[in-house]
Amino acid sequence: MPRPNPRLGYALIITAAVLFGVNGGVSRVAMGAGLSPESFTTLRITGGTLVFVGYAACFRRSALVRPQGTALLLAVALGLVGVLGLQLTYNVAINRLPLGISLLIEYLAPVLVVLWVRFVRREEVRPRMWAAVALSVVGLGVVSRVWNGLAFDGLGIVMALLAAVCFATYFLLGEHNMGADDPLRVILWAFVAATVAMNLVQPVWTTPDLPATTGGLGRLDGISVNPWLVIADVVVLGTVVPFFLAMLALRHLPATIVTVVAMLEPVIAVVLGWAWFRESLTPVQVGGAVAVLVGIVLAQTSRRVELTIPAP
Repeated sequence: MPRPNPRLGYALIITAAVLFGVNGGVSRVAMGAGLSPESFTTLRITGGTLVFVGYAACFRRSALVRPQGTALLLAVALGLVGVLGLQLTYNVAINRLPLGISLLIEYLAPVLVVLWVRFVRREEVRPRMWAAVALSVVGLGVVSRVWNGLAFDGLGIVMALLAAVCFATYFLLGEHNMGADDPLRVILWAFVAATVAMNLVQPVWTTPDLPATTGGLGRLDGISVNPWLVIADVVVLGTVVPFFLAMLALRHLPATIVTVVAMLEPVIAVVLGWAWFRESLTPVQVGGAVAVLVGIVLAQTSRRVELTIPAP
C-alpha cells in the first residue's frame, strides 16, 4: 500500500465535496423532469455501477474479481448502508423536513465518527478536533438557518439521523477497507450490492417515460436540456467520481478528518442555491460558512505528524 499523502487526501475530498454540492442542483433538474426519488435513486446507483464495471473491464480487470470472506461482507455493508441507505434516508428526510434542517442533522456524521474512534476504537483524539467538529456543526446550523421553521416530524427526524449514521458508516467502513483492498474493487462491489438491493425496491425497468427536454430551473429556467443528459451527468460527475474520490481520500487521511472536510458540501449547496435557484443568502449565513471553513482548518491542524490508516 502506498505511503499516505495528506495533501493529496485533502485535494481528493475537497473535489468530492464540490462535486457532491453541485450535484444537488443538477439532481433537482433531473427529478424536475418527472422522476420520483426512488426511481431517481435506482437510475443513479445502477448507472454508477455500469460505469464502474465498464472502467474496470477496460483498465483494471482485477477489480472485477469478487472479494472473499470478510472483504466481501464489508463491501456489501458499505453498499447497503453507505451508498443505498444514505441516499434513501436522506430523500425521505428532505421530503418531511426543511432542507436546511435535514442537511444539518445529516452532517452530524463527523461527530459520530469522532465518538466511534474515541470510545469504540479507543484512539486518542486531539482536543482541537472536538473544537473543529463543534464549530463546523454550529456553522452549518447558521448556514441552514435552523431557527426558521423547525418541523418536529418524527419520521423525518429519524430518517435524517439515520442518514447521518449511514454517512458516518460510509467513511468508517471505507477507511477499514482501505487497509486491505484496491479502492476501485471496494467501491465497485459496494455499488453492485446497492444496485441489486435498490432494484428489488424500485426496478430500473419501471422508470417512467421522460419528456424530450426539461427546464434548467431557477436562473436557467429558460434553457431546455435533455433529461437523460442530466441523468448522465449525475451518474458520472455526481456519483461515480465523487464517491470514488472520497474512497481514495481515506487512503491518505483518517475518517475523522475526511468527514469534517466533507462538510464543505452543504456550504457549496447553499451558495449554489443562491446563485442558481435565487435562494436567499444573508450575511449571517456567510458567517456560518466561514465558521465551517475555520472548523476544517482546525481539523487539518489536529492530525498527527505521521498519518496512518489502521489495519483491519
